[in-house]
Amino acid sequence: MTTALIADDEPHLAHYLKDQLHKLWPKLEVVHVARNGIEAAAKIAELQPDLAFLDIQMPGLTGLEVAQGIEGSTRVVFVTAFDAYAVQAFDHAALDYLLKPLKTERLQLALDRVKSALAVGSASPQGETDAAMAQALKSLLRSASVSAPRLRYVRAAQGDITHQIAVEDVLFFLADDKYTVVQTANGEHLLRTPIIDLAEQLDPNQFWQVHRSTLVNLNHLAGTRRDESSRLFLRIKGYARELPVSRAYVHLFKAM
Repeated sequence: MTTALIADDEPHLAHYLKDQLHKLWPKLEVVHVARNGIEAAAKIAELQPDLAFLDIQMPGLTGLEVAQGIEGSTRVVFVTAFDAYAVQAFDHAALDYLLKPLKTERLQLALDRVKSALAVGSASPQGETDAAMAQALKSLLRSASVSAPRLRYVRAAQGDITHQIAVEDVLFFLADDKYTVVQTANGEHLLRTPIIDLAEQLDPNQFWQVHRSTLVNLNHLAGTRRDESSRLFLRIKGYARELPVSRAYVHLFKAM
C-alpha cells in the first residue's frame, strides 16, 4: 500500500486534503498529519512514507527546508499559495504542486501524475532528478525569503532575575519541557516562548535548526565531529558539551 504524510500548519486545510485523498485514492494510507515543518521532518525520517504533501510556509521549517532534508525515497508534492514563478521553478523537480485553495479536479490530476511516476519510476537517472530538485529548492528558497523584522533581544530568567539578552550572545536555544533554555557563555536562562515561535523570529542565516529541539547560533560554531556511527555533533565556542545533529538536518553541514 502506498503511504503518505501531510504537513500543514492550518489543521482544517490538512484534514480537508486528507479527506479528499481518501475519496480520490482510497488505497492511499495517510500515516501522519504534521502541524509544522519540524514535526514533518522528524516523521518523514521515522516513517519513510512514499509521498509527502508539504505546505511551503510552515513554522519551524518551511516545506522547502523539509524537502531538502529528506534522505530516503519519499517523493514530494508541494502545497503552496505561491503563484506562477514558484510553479515554474518546480515544474520538473517535484512530482507535482498544488495551489491553494485546493480544487478537486486539480488534485485528481496530481494524483494521476503521482501514480504514474510511482509506477514507472523517474524517466531521468536518480542523480539528475536529485540535482534538479536541489537547484529548484535553492531558487525558491531565495525568492521565498521573508524580509520581516528579526528578533534582536529575548527576556529570559536566571533564578529570580530576568535578563535582557541580545540574540547575538545566545549560543543556542534548547526546548526543555515547558521552557526554552537560552544558553549563553554566562550560563542557562529560561523563557516560555516555544522554540517553534523563536525560529520564525530569528534570522535563518544566523540560527539553524539542527534538531527538533535545538536552534544553534552559527556565529558561535567552533566545528563539527562525526563518531564511529557517522552521527554528527557540533562544537560550540564557550560551551563544553557537544550538540547532536538529527538526521533530518545533517545535510546543512555537508559543505563544512
